[in-house]
Amino acid sequence: MSITIDLSGTSALVTGAGAGIGSEIARWLARAGSSVSVADVRAEQAQRVVEAIVEEGGRAQSIVADCRRDEEVDRMVHEAAAAFGGLDIAVNNIGMMAGRGTGPSTTLDGEYWRDILDQNLVLTALCARAEAQVFLDQGRGGVMINVSSGESTRPSPFMTAYAASKAAINHLTQSLAVELGPSGIRVVAVAPGTTLTETVREGLTDELIAATVA
Repeated sequence: MSITIDLSGTSALVTGAGAGIGSEIARWLARAGSSVSVADVRAEQAQRVVEAIVEEGGRAQSIVADCRRDEEVDRMVHEAAAAFGGLDIAVNNIGMMAGRGTGPSTTLDGEYWRDILDQNLVLTALCARAEAQVFLDQGRGGVMINVSSGESTRPSPFMTAYAASKAAINHLTQSLAVELGPSGIRVVAVAPGTTLTETVREGLTDELIAATVA
């Protein structure tokens, strides 16, 4: 059984779309007919995803933005809305391991915790703020999808900070759904399990592999 999804005439923004899960989300949205803004801090990788979409017959543009800067978040969202006649779908896929991989909770210092909470929870919240404002200004509703993680719903040894930040995204999503729902804005989260993306492959440790197998 297959389900056909027709997103013709819509415009979508996907953050962290230069590789991994984000790139696949962008490509599948385009296959369904949406015009996609591929946003990433890495220009070359974002452009490669755009080229892949165009080769498959879709419409896309790349947006280079560093979402750690508030003004870059606002620019990214407004650029996405301006490119294809508004914004209908926003996928907040930014999610990182703070560049230091995984490890025992006793080794995670304050800098690590602050960095990982910022790059997961805070950046998702800031993107959501900017997207919600565009949806409200347009007055036609919209769909916001926050990418959480399966690690947020189960004990996650050696991934405590990452799992906690993703669990916070779940609560953020629920709160935004109640707040924005009356304005016709749907806010949902998806929680993928472990996916062997480039970043995950680089960050795996022997401890995490052993815990997963056990």
